[in-house]
Amino acid sequence: MQAQLLEGGFVDYSVEASHAFRAVMTAMARPGEIVQVLGALPPAPMSVAAGVVVLTLCDQETPIYLANRHDTPQMRDWITFHTGAPFAAPQDAMFALGAWDALPLSDFGIGSAEYPDRSTTLIVERDSLSNEGAILQGPGIKDQAQLSLPATQAFQNNATLFPLGVDFMFTCDDRLAALPRTTRIS
Repeated sequence: MQAQLLEGGFVDYSVEASHAFRAVMTAMARPGEIVQVLGALPPAPMSVAAGVVVLTLCDQETPIYLANRHDTPQMRDWITFHTGAPFAAPQDAMFALGAWDALPLSDFGIGSAEYPDRSTTLIVERDSLSNEGAILQGPGIKDQAQLSLPATQAFQNNATLFPLGVDFMFTCDDRLAALPRTTRIS
């Protein structure tokens, strides 16, 4: 086993994992709010924030899909070593990781009437992430928030599927923001 696979995970697991979990949940509860996360040093091209999300939310029972440039032997080995998460096709994944243009949105699970929670959460790697652009409204947002989104129509279409649909986490360097399916975009 290569030494770099052993590196890059949480050093003080219980403390760092609890801080990371709280940050991820804060981002999901407050759509559009950008939070900083630390603790992961994954292999390129995965960002620190995406690494933190994977370390925090993925395990042996959460299949993950890796899109194009994120689907490398180093990434697979790092995820396997640190989380044990199995790799899956888009329709079977609970999590998906990749750049916006590499994620096949229509292929991911949106849940069912009986189990709307059995949908995919997309971890979308971005070159930039800021509180400008699309206007967000809905649960967790006092009046409105703004977030730089890659394509507003796709998120508007996803919101119309509620209670079904996918959830999004956007990552850039050591920052992340979330967009649950309950959020309305204009």
